[in-house]
Order: sequence, then C-alpha cells, then structure tokens
Amino acid sequence: MFKSKKLWIAMAFSALLIGGCSKDTPKVKEDDDSIVEEETVGEEPVQQPKFVAPLTGEAVLEEITQRPIMVTINNHPAARPQSGLADADVIYEMLAEGNVTRFLAIYQSELPENIGPVRSARSYFIDMAKGFDAFYVAHGYSPEAKTMLDHRIVDHINGMAYDGILFSRSRDRVAPHNSYITSENILKGAEMVGASMNYSEKVLQTFYEPDERGKIGIETSQVDIYYGKNEDFHNSYVYDHQSNHYERQSAGVDTKDMLTGETVSLANVLFFEMDHQTIDDVGRQAIDLTSGGNAYVFQNGYLREVEWTNVNGIPMAVEQSGEPVKLVPGKSWFISYHLHQGYKQW
Repeated sequence: MFKSKKLWIAMAFSALLIGGCSKDTPKVKEDDDSIVEEETVGEEPVQQPKFVAPLTGEAVLEEITQRPIMVTINNHPAARPQSGLADADVIYEMLAEGNVTRFLAIYQSELPENIGPVRSARSYFIDMAKGFDAFYVAHGYSPEAKTMLDHRIVDHINGMAYDGILFSRSRDRVAPHNSYITSENILKGAEMVGASMNYSEKVLQTFYEPDERGKIGIETSQVDIYYGKNEDFHNSYVYDHQSNHYERQSAGVDTKDMLTGETVSLANVLFFEMDHQTIDDVGRQAIDLTSGGNAYVFQNGYLREVEWTNVNGIPMAVEQSGEPVKLVPGKSWFISYHLHQGYKQW
C-alpha cells in the first residue's frame, strides 16, 4: 500500500502519570517495614520496520502492496515548479521533442495530493510503464503513443478523455502547462477503467545493506547535463556531504516541489547513454531502451562508469558481471541522453 498524504496522518502519543496523595490516604511511617512501590507506565515500544519499499530500498512499517503509478510530468520552464516530484520513488528524465525533457515520476511508497502539470505520452514512455507494470497517467499523446494506448498496451487514463472529469486545469498557468490530477482521481480513474492496483512484484532492484558503504569510484561532488544550448535545460546535481544526498538544479534554480517547497533530494543519480532518433518535423524522438550502453552512477559523492541493459522491460545499471548495480536506499533519478543531443560534465 502507499502512504497518501491526504488520507494518512501519523500521530504520536505519550503517556504521563501524575501521582499524588489524597486526604484519605494514610501516611506511611518512616519506620514502617511496608514497601510502597511507585506505579509506572512505560512508553509504547517503538515499532520496528519489517519491510522494504521495492523502489527505494527504505525500511517501512507495512508491506507495500500498491501497484506503481507512473505519471508523465511536464518539464517546460512554464511548468516549473512542478507538484508532486518530492514524493516520487523514482524519476526518469527523457527527451520528448527537440531538447525539451519530460519526467516519468513513479509513485509507490507515497502518492501526493496533487500531481502535475501532466503532459502527453510517448511510445517509449509507455514501454517504461509496461516494464514497471505501472498504471500510466498522461494528458495527450504522440501518434505512435495513441496507437499503443488504443491497443491497451498498459492500463492507463489520459487527459484527452477525462479533461475536466479526472484532470483539472489550473488558472495560474496556461495550456498545455496547466493540467493536474489528484491522488483521489488517479485511484478513481483506475477503478473506472477496471485496472487492478495490486503490486505484481516485478521490480527486482537491489540496494546496499546498512553496513555497506557503497563508496566506489572517483570522488565527484557535482555533475552537469546540457540539452542543446538552452540554459533552461542545463541541469546540475550537487552532492551535499551532510545529508549524503544530491540536490537538483535547472538553470541554476533548485528543483523544488510546489506542494511542499522541498528541494528534490536524491540518493542516486544515474546517466544512461541511449540512441535517439528524430522521427518528425516537430522533433519527436524515438529512444532505444533495449540495446544497452554506457552508464554512469553517482552515489555517496562518487562517480563510476558501468553499463546499462534492459532487464524485463526496465533499463537498469549493471556491473561487468551482469549483476544489478546496488543503489543507496532512497530516491533515484535516471537521466537518458544522447551524445549528439546532450553532453555531460563532471
């Protein structure tokens, strides 16, 4: 199950015992052999986490039975700051057209009250949703994506069919950068289309144990990725030694969640070199998710080069042995790029 911020409130209780004497209570003489024991009430024992979240590797109190939910989130400068980014377990950033990227935010541990702006589907977005067996949410589609959605390649809802019903338009922004959906309407939409929201346990990511340091490679405190020459798509990931996490910036501005004001905090940042091809005059892309290639892993302030391969429909970083790269427990951000369309610097 996921933790909905709208529906769940965590409350802590403490007990306080106040002792006293009443007028009717006889005093105990100093030389009385009777022993009076003070009655105490202990605090409730702290419940220890027994389970691990499949997508973050973090310890949780309850077993997660919620199917992953993947939402295409707009990353145009007019769509920033976005709502719901901080609660995503995993985010994939991929080109949509030209040098404009979009986010595939995957929710399982938590589902924020509101998510967006929601943007249109691409064929490779749908392939990703299928790999995770995720319930897919988007608003709009490319011609190739529409064909796949019409053939029910994945369980989904789309704003083209439910605009004003499940999806709402913000008055603070202009279309197409103003479509949002609530957690309540995502679950309502899944019920409307008859989609099961039970977790199939398809994701087999591995994580470091608490006693493993995971500090491998070259010490590196910052990585930058550029998509074309537009500074709006110059993204930086800066390592914070105190939190042991990376903070993300676009065009020098912290990537924050509009709902909470939080700066996105990441335990893992991974870069995948993928083959991209421009397929139309609009600049839409076809991205190869299956052939594998070079990958770069940033963890604990260190960089190392590995490879990526497609494992059961999901691009994953792997060691030379073929074993999955272990991730630091926490949230992860995966960046897809092509050497001719984006370049990195660290």
